[in-house]
Amino acid sequence: MRRLLSLGLAAAVICGIVAATPVGAQELPIAPAGKLHTEGSALVDEFGRTVLLHGVNNVDKEAPYLKAGDGLTVTPEDAELLTQHGFNTVRLGVSFDAIMPERGKVDDAYLGRVAATVDMLGAHGIHVLLDNHQDGLSSPWAGNGFPAWSIVARPSPNEPNPGFPLYYLMPSANRGWDEVWNNTYGVLDYLGDALAALATKLQGKPAVQGIELLNEPWPGTPFLGCFPSGCPDFDRKYQAAMQKLTDAVRVADPTVPVYWEPNVTWNQLMPSNLANPPKTPAIADDNIVFAPHDYCIPSQLAIYLGLPKELKALCSVTQGNTWGNIDAFTQRANLPTVVTEFGDGDPSVLGNTLNQADERFIGWQYWHYSSIFGPKGGTDPFLKAIGDELVRTYPQATAGTPEGMNFDTANGDFIYKYSPKVSAKPTEIYVSDRHYPEGYVAEVTGGAITSEPGARMVTVEADGTDPVIVKINRPGSDGAKLPTSSIGTGSLGPISSSGSSGSAEGFLSPLGTLSSSGSAGS
Repeated sequence: MRRLLSLGLAAAVICGIVAATPVGAQELPIAPAGKLHTEGSALVDEFGRTVLLHGVNNVDKEAPYLKAGDGLTVTPEDAELLTQHGFNTVRLGVSFDAIMPERGKVDDAYLGRVAATVDMLGAHGIHVLLDNHQDGLSSPWAGNGFPAWSIVARPSPNEPNPGFPLYYLMPSANRGWDEVWNNTYGVLDYLGDALAALATKLQGKPAVQGIELLNEPWPGTPFLGCFPSGCPDFDRKYQAAMQKLTDAVRVADPTVPVYWEPNVTWNQLMPSNLANPPKTPAIADDNIVFAPHDYCIPSQLAIYLGLPKELKALCSVTQGNTWGNIDAFTQRANLPTVVTEFGDGDPSVLGNTLNQADERFIGWQYWHYSSIFGPKGGTDPFLKAIGDELVRTYPQATAGTPEGMNFDTANGDFIYKYSPKVSAKPTEIYVSDRHYPEGYVAEVTGGAITSEPGARMVTVEADGTDPVIVKINRPGSDGAKLPTSSIGTGSLGPISSSGSSGSAEGFLSPLGTLSSSGSAGS
Protein backbone atom coordinates (compact mmCIF):
# COMPACT_ATOMS: atom_id res chain seq x y z
CA MET A 1 0.00 0.00 0.00
CA ARG A 2 1.45 3.38 -0.90
CA ARG A 3 1.84 5.67 2.08
CA LEU A 4 1.45 9.41 1.68
CA LEU A 5 5.08 10.24 2.40
CA SER A 6 8.12 8.04 2.06
CA LEU A 7 9.40 7.04 5.46
CA GLY A 8 12.09 5.36 3.48
CA LEU A 9 14.46 3.29 5.40
CA ALA A 10 15.45 6.83 5.60
CA ALA A 11 18.91 5.63 5.47
CA ALA A 12 19.67 6.69 8.96
CA VAL A 13 18.27 3.29 9.84
CA ILE A 14 21.07 1.76 7.86
CA CYS A 15 23.85 4.15 8.64
CA GLY A 16 26.40 3.28 11.28
CA ILE A 17 27.19 5.15 14.47
CA VAL A 18 30.77 4.82 15.58
CA ALA A 19 29.77 4.52 19.23
CA ALA A 20 27.27 1.78 18.46
CA THR A 21 29.72 -0.45 16.64
CA PRO A 22 30.67 -3.53 18.68
CA VAL A 23 34.09 -3.13 20.25
CA GLY A 24 36.69 -4.98 18.25
CA ALA A 25 34.20 -5.77 15.51
CA GLN A 26 35.67 -6.70 12.19
CA GLU A 27 34.40 -5.66 8.79
CA LEU A 28 31.50 -7.82 7.73
CA PRO A 29 32.77 -10.42 5.25
CA ILE A 30 30.84 -10.19 1.98
CA ALA A 31 30.18 -13.16 -0.27
CA PRO A 32 28.16 -12.88 -3.49
CA ALA A 33 24.48 -13.73 -3.09
CA GLY A 34 23.78 -17.37 -4.02
CA LYS A 35 20.73 -18.99 -5.52
CA LEU A 36 17.74 -19.67 -3.24
CA HIS A 37 15.03 -22.29 -3.61
CA THR A 38 12.05 -23.47 -1.61
CA GLU A 39 11.85 -26.59 0.56
CA GLY A 40 8.41 -26.85 2.07
CA SER A 41 7.80 -23.61 3.95
CA ALA A 42 11.49 -22.62 4.03
CA LEU A 43 13.83 -20.72 1.75
CA VAL A 44 17.10 -22.62 1.39
CA ASP A 45 20.48 -21.64 -0.06
CA GLU A 46 22.82 -23.66 -2.27
CA PHE A 47 24.57 -25.03 0.84
CA GLY A 48 21.36 -26.49 2.26
CA ARG A 49 20.94 -23.81 4.95
CA THR A 50 17.62 -22.25 5.95
CA VAL A 51 17.75 -18.57 4.98
CA LEU A 52 16.14 -15.59 6.73
CA LEU A 53 15.83 -12.37 4.73
CA HIS A 54 15.76 -8.84 6.14
CA GLY A 55 15.71 -6.01 3.65
CA VAL A 56 14.10 -3.07 1.91
CA ASN A 57 12.08 -2.03 -1.11
CA ASN A 58 13.57 0.10 -3.87
CA VAL A 59 10.87 0.90 -6.42
CA ASP A 60 11.11 3.37 -9.29
CA LYS A 61 7.60 4.22 -10.52
CA GLU A 62 8.28 6.84 -13.17
CA ALA A 63 10.24 7.00 -16.42
CA PRO A 64 13.12 7.09 -17.04
CA TYR A 65 13.41 3.92 -14.98
CA LEU A 66 16.56 2.76 -13.15
CA LYS A 67 18.68 5.63 -14.37
CA ALA A 68 22.01 6.18 -12.64
CA GLY A 69 22.05 9.29 -10.48
CA ASP A 70 18.26 9.63 -10.33
CA GLY A 71 18.34 9.81 -6.53
CA LEU A 72 16.21 6.72 -6.27
CA THR A 73 17.93 3.67 -7.77
CA VAL A 74 20.36 1.99 -5.40
CA THR A 75 24.07 2.57 -6.01
CA PRO A 76 27.11 0.54 -4.93
CA GLU A 77 27.44 2.89 -1.94
CA ASP A 78 23.86 2.14 -0.94
CA ALA A 79 24.47 -1.59 -1.34
CA GLU A 80 27.48 -1.41 0.96
CA LEU A 81 25.45 0.44 3.60
CA LEU A 82 22.63 -2.08 3.36
CA THR A 83 24.96 -5.05 3.67
CA GLN A 84 27.03 -3.66 6.53
CA HIS A 85 23.85 -3.09 8.51
CA GLY A 86 22.56 -6.59 8.08
CA PHE A 87 20.20 -6.31 5.11
CA ASN A 88 20.46 -9.19 2.66
CA THR A 89 17.53 -8.58 0.31
CA VAL A 90 16.13 -5.80 -1.89
CA ARG A 91 12.71 -5.87 -3.50
CA LEU A 92 13.57 -4.07 -6.72
CA GLY A 93 10.62 -2.59 -8.57
CA VAL A 94 10.26 -3.40 -12.25
CA SER A 95 7.37 -2.33 -14.43
CA PHE A 96 5.29 -3.84 -17.24
CA ASP A 97 5.17 -0.33 -18.68
CA ALA A 98 8.98 -0.15 -18.66
CA ILE A 99 9.55 -3.66 -20.03
CA MET A 100 7.04 -3.27 -22.88
CA PRO A 101 6.45 0.47 -23.52
CA GLU A 102 4.94 -0.38 -26.93
CA ARG A 103 2.61 -3.23 -27.73
CA GLY A 104 4.64 -6.40 -28.12
CA LYS A 105 8.03 -4.59 -28.09
CA VAL A 106 10.43 -5.29 -25.24
CA ASP A 107 12.85 -2.55 -24.14
CA ASP A 108 16.16 -4.43 -24.05
CA ALA A 109 18.01 -1.39 -22.73
CA TYR A 110 15.74 -1.28 -19.67
CA LEU A 111 16.21 -5.00 -19.04
CA GLY A 112 19.95 -4.40 -19.27
CA ARG A 113 19.71 -1.80 -16.49
CA VAL A 114 17.70 -4.25 -14.37
CA ALA A 115 20.33 -6.94 -14.91
CA ALA A 116 23.17 -4.56 -14.04
CA THR A 117 21.42 -3.54 -10.79
CA VAL A 118 20.89 -7.21 -9.87
CA ASP A 119 24.57 -7.95 -10.54
CA MET A 120 25.70 -5.00 -8.43
CA LEU A 121 23.48 -5.91 -5.47
CA GLY A 122 24.39 -9.59 -5.77
CA ALA A 123 28.09 -8.77 -5.60
CA HIS A 124 27.36 -7.15 -2.22
CA GLY A 125 25.66 -10.30 -0.93
CA ILE A 126 22.13 -9.00 -1.50
CA HIS A 127 19.35 -11.18 -2.93
CA VAL A 128 17.05 -9.35 -5.35
CA LEU A 129 13.30 -9.91 -5.71
CA LEU A 130 12.03 -8.48 -9.02
CA ASP A 131 8.69 -6.89 -8.14
CA ASN A 132 6.31 -6.19 -11.04
CA HIS A 133 4.94 -3.08 -9.42
CA GLN A 134 1.69 -1.23 -10.04
CA ASP A 135 -0.40 1.31 -8.19
CA GLY A 136 -3.72 2.51 -9.60
CA LEU A 137 -3.45 0.28 -12.69
CA SER A 138 -2.14 2.72 -15.30
CA SER A 139 -1.38 6.34 -16.19
CA PRO A 140 -4.94 7.26 -17.33
CA TRP A 141 -5.88 7.07 -13.63
CA ALA A 142 -2.68 8.81 -12.47
CA GLY A 143 -1.40 5.34 -11.60
CA ASN A 144 1.52 3.29 -12.82
CA GLY A 145 2.42 -0.23 -13.87
CA PHE A 146 0.30 -1.36 -16.81
CA PRO A 147 1.16 0.45 -20.05
CA ALA A 148 -1.68 2.68 -21.22
CA TRP A 149 -1.85 0.81 -24.54
CA SER A 150 -2.70 -2.44 -22.70
CA ILE A 151 -5.95 -1.13 -21.15
CA VAL A 152 -8.91 -0.01 -23.30
CA ALA A 153 -11.04 1.47 -20.49
CA ARG A 154 -10.59 5.15 -19.74
CA PRO A 155 -11.95 7.57 -17.12
CA SER A 156 -15.32 8.93 -18.08
CA PRO A 157 -15.64 12.65 -18.88
CA ASN A 158 -15.78 14.61 -15.63
CA GLU A 159 -15.29 11.41 -13.58
CA PRO A 160 -13.70 12.55 -10.29
CA ASN A 161 -10.31 11.05 -9.46
CA PRO A 162 -9.84 11.11 -5.67
CA GLY A 163 -6.22 9.91 -5.90
CA PHE A 164 -4.52 7.14 -3.98
CA PRO A 165 -5.97 4.94 -2.62
CA LEU A 166 -9.55 5.84 -3.47
CA TYR A 167 -8.95 5.85 -7.22
CA TYR A 168 -9.38 2.07 -7.03
CA LEU A 169 -13.10 2.75 -6.51
CA MET A 170 -13.50 4.67 -9.77
CA PRO A 171 -15.95 2.82 -12.09
CA SER A 172 -13.61 3.23 -15.05
CA ALA A 173 -10.65 1.83 -13.12
CA ASN A 174 -12.72 -1.18 -12.12
CA ARG A 175 -13.62 -1.74 -15.78
CA GLY A 176 -9.90 -1.65 -16.53
CA TRP A 177 -9.16 -4.27 -13.86
CA ASP A 178 -11.94 -6.44 -15.29
CA GLU A 179 -10.08 -6.36 -18.61
CA VAL A 180 -7.01 -7.70 -16.80
CA TRP A 181 -8.69 -10.63 -15.06
CA ASN A 182 -10.85 -11.52 -18.08
CA ASN A 183 -7.87 -11.09 -20.43
CA THR A 184 -10.37 -9.22 -22.57
CA TYR A 185 -7.86 -7.67 -24.96
CA GLY A 186 -4.97 -10.00 -24.26
CA VAL A 187 -3.44 -7.94 -21.44
CA LEU A 188 -2.46 -11.03 -19.43
CA ASP A 189 -0.86 -12.52 -22.54
CA TYR A 190 1.25 -9.42 -23.04
CA LEU A 191 2.14 -9.28 -19.34
CA GLY A 192 3.20 -12.94 -19.52
CA ASP A 193 5.42 -12.11 -22.49
CA ALA A 194 6.97 -9.20 -20.58
CA LEU A 195 7.66 -11.31 -17.49
CA ALA A 196 9.10 -14.08 -19.65
CA ALA A 197 11.47 -11.54 -21.24
CA LEU A 198 12.51 -10.44 -17.74
CA ALA A 199 13.09 -14.05 -16.67
CA THR A 200 15.10 -14.77 -19.82
CA LYS A 201 17.33 -11.75 -19.27
CA LEU A 202 18.03 -12.71 -15.66
CA GLN A 203 18.26 -16.46 -16.05
CA GLY A 204 21.36 -17.89 -14.42
CA LYS A 205 21.98 -14.91 -12.15
CA PRO A 206 22.25 -16.42 -8.64
CA ALA A 207 21.30 -13.17 -6.90
CA VAL A 208 17.76 -13.34 -8.30
CA GLN A 209 15.61 -14.18 -5.28
CA GLY A 210 12.52 -14.53 -7.45
CA ILE A 211 9.98 -12.75 -9.66
CA GLU A 212 6.89 -11.25 -8.05
CA LEU A 213 4.08 -11.35 -10.60
CA LEU A 214 2.05 -8.29 -9.55
CA ASN A 215 2.05 -5.83 -6.68
CA GLU A 216 -1.26 -5.26 -4.85
CA PRO A 217 -3.71 -6.59 -7.45
CA TRP A 218 -7.20 -5.09 -7.20
CA PRO A 219 -10.26 -7.30 -7.92
CA GLY A 220 -12.08 -4.80 -10.15
CA THR A 221 -15.89 -4.65 -10.14
CA PRO A 222 -16.27 -7.76 -7.88
CA PHE A 223 -14.40 -5.98 -5.06
CA LEU A 224 -17.48 -5.50 -2.86
CA GLY A 225 -17.89 -9.26 -2.77
CA CYS A 226 -14.56 -9.51 -0.94
CA PHE A 227 -16.08 -7.98 2.19
CA PRO A 228 -16.50 -8.94 4.97
CA SER A 229 -14.85 -12.38 4.73
CA GLY A 230 -12.90 -12.68 1.49
CA CYS A 231 -13.91 -13.50 -2.09
CA PRO A 232 -13.36 -17.12 -3.19
CA ASP A 233 -15.07 -16.57 -6.55
CA PHE A 234 -12.68 -13.79 -7.50
CA ASP A 235 -9.68 -15.57 -5.98
CA ARG A 236 -10.44 -18.58 -8.20
CA LYS A 237 -10.13 -16.36 -11.27
CA TYR A 238 -7.15 -14.55 -9.77
CA GLN A 239 -5.30 -17.78 -9.00
CA ALA A 240 -5.83 -18.91 -12.59
CA ALA A 241 -4.28 -15.63 -13.75
CA MET A 242 -1.31 -16.09 -11.43
CA GLN A 243 -0.84 -19.63 -12.74
CA LYS A 244 -1.00 -18.38 -16.34
CA LEU A 245 1.72 -15.80 -15.62
CA THR A 246 3.77 -18.36 -13.68
CA ASP A 247 3.61 -20.72 -16.67
CA ALA A 248 4.94 -17.94 -18.91
CA VAL A 249 7.85 -17.35 -16.52
CA ARG A 250 8.53 -21.09 -16.23
CA VAL A 251 9.00 -21.44 -20.00
CA ALA A 252 11.81 -18.87 -19.74
CA ASP A 253 13.27 -20.08 -16.42
CA PRO A 254 11.98 -23.35 -14.94
CA THR A 255 13.69 -22.92 -11.56
CA VAL A 256 13.26 -19.28 -10.53
CA PRO A 257 11.02 -18.85 -7.45
CA VAL A 258 7.77 -17.05 -8.31
CA TYR A 259 6.10 -14.81 -5.71
CA TRP A 260 2.29 -14.53 -5.50
CA GLU A 261 0.54 -11.76 -3.56
CA PRO A 262 -3.00 -12.07 -2.26
CA ASN A 263 -5.50 -9.67 -3.81
CA VAL A 264 -5.14 -6.27 -2.17
CA THR A 265 -8.31 -6.45 -0.08
CA TRP A 266 -5.88 -8.40 2.13
CA ASN A 267 -4.64 -4.97 3.22
CA GLN A 268 -8.19 -4.25 4.41
CA LEU A 269 -8.01 -7.39 6.61
CA MET A 270 -9.74 -9.80 4.21
CA PRO A 271 -8.37 -13.37 4.10
CA SER A 272 -6.97 -14.87 0.92
CA ASN A 273 -8.52 -17.95 -0.66
CA LEU A 274 -5.46 -18.83 -2.72
CA ALA A 275 -4.67 -22.56 -2.54
CA ASN A 276 -7.80 -23.24 -0.49
CA PRO A 277 -9.58 -26.35 -1.85
CA PRO A 278 -12.39 -26.76 -2.71
CA LYS A 279 -12.82 -23.00 -3.14
CA THR A 280 -9.63 -22.76 -5.17
CA PRO A 281 -7.19 -25.43 -6.37
CA ALA A 282 -4.07 -26.45 -4.48
CA ILE A 283 -0.85 -24.98 -5.88
CA ALA A 284 1.00 -27.77 -7.67
CA ASP A 285 4.19 -25.74 -8.23
CA ASP A 286 6.31 -26.10 -5.07
CA ASN A 287 8.61 -23.20 -6.02
CA ILE A 288 6.00 -20.53 -5.21
CA VAL A 289 6.46 -18.02 -2.37
CA PHE A 290 3.57 -16.22 -0.67
CA ALA A 291 4.14 -12.44 -0.69
CA PRO A 292 1.68 -10.65 1.63
CA HIS A 293 1.95 -7.14 3.04
CA ASP A 294 1.41 -6.06 6.65
CA TYR A 295 0.03 -2.56 7.08
CA CYS A 296 -2.02 -1.33 10.03
CA ILE A 297 -5.35 -0.10 8.66
CA PRO A 298 -6.18 2.20 11.63
CA SER A 299 -2.78 3.86 11.22
CA GLN A 300 -3.36 4.28 7.49
CA LEU A 301 -6.77 5.86 8.13
CA ALA A 302 -5.08 8.33 10.45
CA ILE A 303 -2.49 9.14 7.79
CA TYR A 304 -4.83 9.48 4.80
CA LEU A 305 -8.15 10.62 6.19
CA GLY A 306 -6.96 12.73 9.09
CA LEU A 307 -8.58 10.51 11.70
CA PRO A 308 -7.24 10.55 15.28
CA LYS A 309 -3.74 9.14 15.71
CA GLU A 310 -5.01 7.27 18.75
CA LEU A 311 -6.40 4.72 16.28
CA LYS A 312 -2.91 3.24 16.22
CA ALA A 313 -3.75 1.60 19.53
CA LEU A 314 -5.76 -0.89 17.46
CA CYS A 315 -2.76 -1.90 15.36
CA SER A 316 -1.74 -4.91 17.44
CA VAL A 317 -5.25 -6.36 16.96
CA THR A 318 -5.55 -5.64 13.23
CA GLN A 319 -2.02 -6.80 12.48
CA GLY A 320 -2.71 -9.91 14.54
CA ASN A 321 -5.57 -10.59 12.12
CA THR A 322 -3.17 -10.27 9.19
CA TRP A 323 -0.71 -12.72 10.74
CA GLY A 324 -3.53 -15.13 11.49
CA ASN A 325 -4.36 -15.03 7.77
CA ILE A 326 -0.68 -15.67 6.96
CA ASP A 327 -0.73 -18.69 9.28
CA ALA A 328 -3.85 -20.04 7.59
CA PHE A 329 -2.22 -19.84 4.16
CA THR A 330 1.14 -21.32 5.13
CA GLN A 331 -0.47 -24.18 7.02
CA ARG A 332 -2.66 -25.24 4.10
CA ALA A 333 -0.18 -24.54 1.27
CA ASN A 334 3.15 -25.49 2.95
CA LEU A 335 4.95 -22.77 1.00
CA PRO A 336 7.36 -20.09 2.24
CA THR A 337 6.22 -16.57 3.09
CA VAL A 338 8.13 -13.31 2.74
CA VAL A 339 6.38 -10.09 3.85
CA THR A 340 7.30 -7.96 0.86
CA GLU A 341 5.98 -4.68 2.26
CA PHE A 342 5.37 -3.13 5.64
CA GLY A 343 6.14 0.27 7.13
CA ASP A 344 4.91 3.03 9.40
CA GLY A 345 6.21 6.13 11.15
CA ASP A 346 5.47 4.58 14.54
CA PRO A 347 8.14 2.15 15.78
CA SER A 348 5.60 0.20 17.80
CA VAL A 349 3.65 -0.57 14.62
CA LEU A 350 6.88 -1.73 12.97
CA GLY A 351 7.59 -3.83 16.04
CA ASN A 352 4.27 -5.63 15.61
CA THR A 353 5.38 -6.82 12.17
CA LEU A 354 8.97 -7.61 13.11
CA ASN A 355 8.15 -9.58 16.23
CA GLN A 356 5.43 -11.59 14.53
CA ALA A 357 7.89 -12.34 11.72
CA ASP A 358 10.56 -13.45 14.21
CA GLU A 359 8.05 -15.73 15.87
CA ARG A 360 7.49 -17.53 12.57
CA PHE A 361 11.00 -17.20 11.09
CA ILE A 362 9.57 -15.21 8.18
CA GLY A 363 11.61 -12.70 6.19
CA TRP A 364 10.60 -9.17 5.30
CA GLN A 365 11.28 -6.16 3.06
CA TYR A 366 10.65 -2.72 4.53
CA TRP A 367 9.00 0.08 2.52
CA HIS A 368 11.08 2.03 1.36
CA TYR A 369 14.73 2.87 0.66
CA SER A 370 15.86 5.32 -2.00
CA SER A 371 19.37 6.34 -2.96
CA ILE A 372 18.65 9.93 -1.95
CA PHE A 373 18.45 8.69 1.65
CA GLY A 374 21.96 7.25 1.40
CA PRO A 375 25.40 8.43 2.49
CA LYS A 376 25.28 11.77 0.67
CA GLY A 377 21.59 12.65 0.87
CA GLY A 378 19.03 13.86 3.36
CA THR A 379 18.96 16.62 5.92
CA ASP A 380 16.55 15.63 8.68
CA PRO A 381 17.60 13.55 11.69
CA PHE A 382 16.21 10.05 11.93
CA LEU A 383 14.15 8.57 14.71
CA LYS A 384 16.48 6.30 16.65
CA ALA A 385 13.71 4.01 17.87
CA ILE A 386 12.76 3.05 14.31
CA GLY A 387 16.34 2.22 13.44
CA ASP A 388 16.64 0.08 16.55
CA GLU A 389 13.62 -1.93 15.41
CA LEU A 390 14.81 -2.60 11.87
CA VAL A 391 18.49 -3.34 12.39
CA ARG A 392 18.56 -6.64 14.28
CA THR A 393 20.77 -9.48 15.34
CA TYR A 394 19.45 -12.49 13.45
CA PRO A 395 20.50 -15.75 11.75
CA GLN A 396 20.92 -15.07 8.05
CA ALA A 397 21.64 -18.73 7.27
CA THR A 398 21.05 -21.75 9.52
CA ALA A 399 22.64 -25.16 9.08
CA GLY A 400 19.54 -26.77 10.52
CA THR A 401 15.89 -26.26 11.36
CA PRO A 402 14.93 -23.12 13.36
CA GLU A 403 13.09 -23.86 16.61
CA GLY A 404 12.92 -20.60 18.59
CA MET A 405 14.25 -17.04 18.43
CA ASN A 406 13.99 -13.87 20.49
CA PHE A 407 15.60 -10.45 20.05
CA ASP A 408 15.05 -7.59 22.49
CA THR A 409 15.37 -4.24 20.73
CA ALA A 410 15.80 -2.44 24.05
CA ASN A 411 19.18 -3.98 24.88
CA GLY A 412 20.20 -6.33 22.07
CA ASP A 413 19.64 -9.55 24.00
CA PHE A 414 19.37 -12.34 21.44
CA ILE A 415 18.77 -16.08 21.73
CA TYR A 416 18.30 -18.67 19.00
CA LYS A 417 17.68 -22.41 19.05
CA TYR A 418 17.90 -24.74 16.08
CA SER A 419 18.21 -28.45 15.34
CA PRO A 420 21.37 -28.98 13.28
CA LYS A 421 21.66 -30.77 9.97
CA VAL A 422 24.56 -31.48 7.63
CA SER A 423 25.52 -28.44 5.57
CA ALA A 424 28.47 -27.35 3.46
CA LYS A 425 28.75 -24.11 5.44
CA PRO A 426 28.11 -23.16 9.10
CA THR A 427 25.27 -21.20 10.63
CA GLU A 428 25.82 -17.44 10.17
CA ILE A 429 24.36 -14.89 12.59
CA TYR A 430 24.57 -11.18 11.79
CA VAL A 431 25.35 -9.06 14.87
CA SER A 432 23.58 -5.67 14.94
CA ASP A 433 25.87 -2.65 14.93
CA ARG A 434 23.27 -0.58 16.83
CA HIS A 435 22.70 -2.52 20.02
CA TYR A 436 26.12 -3.27 21.57
CA PRO A 437 27.94 0.01 22.31
CA GLU A 438 30.52 -1.77 24.48
CA GLY A 439 30.75 -4.96 22.48
CA TYR A 440 28.90 -8.23 22.85
CA VAL A 441 29.24 -11.59 24.55
CA ALA A 442 28.38 -14.73 22.56
CA GLU A 443 27.98 -18.25 23.89
CA VAL A 444 26.80 -21.54 22.43
CA THR A 445 25.54 -24.81 23.85
CA GLY A 446 25.52 -27.84 21.57
CA GLY A 447 28.12 -26.32 19.27
CA ALA A 448 31.07 -23.99 18.93
CA ILE A 449 31.68 -20.47 17.64
CA THR A 450 34.15 -20.60 14.76
CA SER A 451 34.40 -16.87 13.98
CA GLU A 452 36.90 -14.42 15.47
CA PRO A 453 36.01 -12.56 18.71
CA GLY A 454 34.05 -9.42 17.90
CA ALA A 455 33.18 -10.62 14.41
CA ARG A 456 30.27 -8.93 12.68
CA MET A 457 29.10 -12.35 11.48
CA VAL A 458 29.13 -15.03 14.16
CA THR A 459 29.58 -18.49 12.68
CA VAL A 460 28.49 -21.59 14.59
CA GLU A 461 29.09 -25.30 14.02
CA ALA A 462 27.14 -27.98 15.85
CA ASP A 463 28.87 -30.63 18.01
CA GLY A 464 26.43 -33.33 16.98
CA THR A 465 22.72 -33.81 16.49
CA ASP A 466 21.46 -32.21 19.72
CA PRO A 467 19.80 -28.76 19.49
CA VAL A 468 22.12 -25.76 19.35
CA ILE A 469 21.40 -22.64 21.41
CA VAL A 470 23.18 -19.36 20.63
CA LYS A 471 23.10 -16.35 22.95
CA ILE A 472 24.42 -12.87 22.09
CA ASN A 473 24.08 -9.97 24.50
CA ARG A 474 25.82 -6.98 26.06
CA PRO A 475 28.43 -7.69 28.74
CA GLY A 476 26.73 -8.14 32.10
CA SER A 477 23.26 -8.68 30.65
CA ASP A 478 21.16 -11.58 31.88
CA GLY A 479 20.42 -12.38 28.25
CA ALA A 480 17.20 -13.27 26.46
CA LYS A 481 15.00 -16.29 27.07
CA LEU A 482 13.58 -18.60 24.46
CA PRO A 483 9.90 -18.16 23.64
CA THR A 484 7.54 -20.73 25.10
CA SER A 485 6.45 -22.16 21.74
CA SER A 486 8.30 -23.36 18.68
CA ILE A 487 8.87 -21.25 15.58
CA GLY A 488 6.00 -21.39 13.14
CA THR A 489 3.23 -22.23 15.59
CA GLY A 490 1.74 -18.75 15.39
CA SER A 491 0.84 -18.90 19.07
CA LEU A 492 3.50 -16.91 20.83
CA GLY A 493 2.00 -13.46 20.70
CA PRO A 494 4.21 -10.38 20.60
CA ILE A 495 7.81 -10.99 21.70
CA SER A 496 9.35 -8.39 24.01
CA SER A 497 10.43 -5.31 22.10
CA SER A 498 10.60 -2.57 24.67
CA GLY A 499 12.95 -0.52 22.55
CA SER A 500 10.05 0.47 20.35
CA SER A 501 8.90 3.07 22.84
CA GLY A 502 12.19 4.93 23.00
CA SER A 503 12.42 8.68 22.58
CA ALA A 504 13.02 10.17 19.15
CA GLU A 505 16.69 10.95 18.72
CA GLY A 506 18.51 12.16 15.64
CA PHE A 507 22.12 11.40 14.93
CA LEU A 508 24.82 12.12 12.41
CA SER A 509 26.54 9.36 10.52
CA PRO A 510 30.23 9.57 9.76
CA LEU A 511 29.03 9.00 6.18
CA GLY A 512 26.70 11.99 6.21
CA THR A 513 23.38 13.12 7.66
CA LEU A 514 20.58 10.74 6.80
CA SER A 515 16.90 11.38 6.86
CA SER A 516 13.33 10.30 7.35
CA SER A 517 10.27 12.07 6.07
CA GLY A 518 7.09 10.71 7.49
CA SER A 519 5.09 7.60 6.54
CA ALA A 520 5.81 4.69 4.27
CA GLY A 521 4.18 3.64 1.06
CA SER A 522 3.87 1.53 -2.06
